[in-house]
Amino acid sequence: MKHVVDRAAWADKPDAWSGEWQGAAHGSGVSVIFVTYDKPGGGPRLHTHPYSETFIVRRGRALFTLGDEEIEAAAGQIVVAPANVPHKFTNLGPGVLEQIDIHANPTFVTEWLE
Repeated sequence: MKHVVDRAAWADKPDAWSGEWQGAAHGSGVSVIFVTYDKPGGGPRLHTHPYSETFIVRRGRALFTLGDEEIEAAAGQIVVAPANVPHKFTNLGPGVLEQIDIHANPTFVTEWLE
C-alpha cells in the first residue's frame, strides 16, 4: 500500500490544486475533493451522501445550502453537512473559491437531486 500520493495521482491537471482522492485504495476511511472555482456562481448541484461531508474554506466565500438553511462561509471557516442532508454550495466571489471537502467514507457515494 502506498502511503504517499503524488499530486499527479489526484489533481485534474499537473499544476492544479483541484481534483479528487478516494481513500479506499490507500487504507483510509475518508475521501477528499480539492475544490477550486474561479468564477462566482460555480459549484455543485444539490446532492446528498449517506455520510457527513466537511468543507474547509481555504480562500474566498461560499453560500452553502444545507437542507432548508443557507450559510455564508469565508476563508478560515468550516461547514459540516450531516449525513443524508441535501446540500450544495456556490462561489460568492468576487474571486476564487478554494476548499478542501472531506467525505467521511473511503469512496464517494453521491445521489444527485438536481
